[in-house]
Amino acid sequence: MQNTAIDLFCGAGGLSAGLEMAGFKVLAGNDLFAAAGETFTRTHPNAKFINVPIQDLSVADLMAQTGLRRGELTVLVGGPPCQAYSVYNHQRGMHDARATLFKEYLRLVEGLRPEWIVMENVTGIYSIGGGEAVRAIKEELGALGYAVEDRVLRAEDYGVPQERRRVVFIGNRIGAPNTHPAPTHGPGLQPFTTIKDAIGDLPPLANGEDRGRVPYLPGAPTAFQRLMRGDATTVADHAAPRLGAVNIERLAHIPPGGSWRDIPFDLLPAGMQRAKRSDHTKRYGRMTWDGLSCTVLTKCDIHWGAYIHPDQTRAISVREAARLQAFPDWFEFCGSRTDQYVQVGNAVPPLLGKAIGDHLMQCINAQSVAA
Repeated sequence: MQNTAIDLFCGAGGLSAGLEMAGFKVLAGNDLFAAAGETFTRTHPNAKFINVPIQDLSVADLMAQTGLRRGELTVLVGGPPCQAYSVYNHQRGMHDARATLFKEYLRLVEGLRPEWIVMENVTGIYSIGGGEAVRAIKEELGALGYAVEDRVLRAEDYGVPQERRRVVFIGNRIGAPNTHPAPTHGPGLQPFTTIKDAIGDLPPLANGEDRGRVPYLPGAPTAFQRLMRGDATTVADHAAPRLGAVNIERLAHIPPGGSWRDIPFDLLPAGMQRAKRSDHTKRYGRMTWDGLSCTVLTKCDIHWGAYIHPDQTRAISVREAARLQAFPDWFEFCGSRTDQYVQVGNAVPPLLGKAIGDHLMQCINAQSVAA
């Protein structure tokens, strides 16, 4: 029987896509973001998208929509919204209502009784109340019969062309060892996937240019590009956001690997004129072809990170952001362009999801042999 998954807080379905690559059958996803739900529905046609607040999602409804009975689900996955935990939110804390949404996840764990659980979150979760959130998650899952281990995984260690850190909790109730996937990329392993490897086949764009679907550049694609393309000959969502004249003037001064420090003082935004040289290290950053992307956020805003194309006078497109998150090109994003960037930035990179899924499959198979 095929191993099954349900994805809570699923967004556009990056983690679901990775689990499907690993051989899981994703039965359902739940989220409140309508545009992400439309993307999820289009890209996971065999799964049900349930567009209700998780507080209103009942175990009975989930079982009815998926045909599952209690104890039959292989893995329940989910990443409760991270704003309350994020290092970018200086008011984060357990008093934030969003920080208690993991309890809704626990309610569904108790009702569904999956064999395995996977929870993903930002590293800032460790700092809430000196680790209060992490302890609560592990203690409450332990009370339900699940042994759980947490580890910070680096997306670039699994072929994602991006520096991205995420805490991943893996647990089970079947007595199997709880381990995390071993890196596949890095020193002594496969080389990291560079920005050139990831987006070098996408055609050039002028600032604000949108030509709809476009063909790939000629030439032999990299292994990563072949994986992203599949059988496609054209690609969607490759349109440059429009930057204002003053930003275009600023970009002219920033070399590859450069940042706000390369902008003449009188061209800097007022707030950055008061900044220390040690501050805002990624602001107005221009990518380098041979490097990794900084963490892709929900806004690839050049004011906040290194989201300037390596050699074009523009910010990166939705498709380039999606490539840096290791989304295959058949993944086309619904909603406004703002919605699309949010979906990309909020996602678990599918290749990281695949690494987790592949590892779970190995654990499941080893457990069945041992039994």
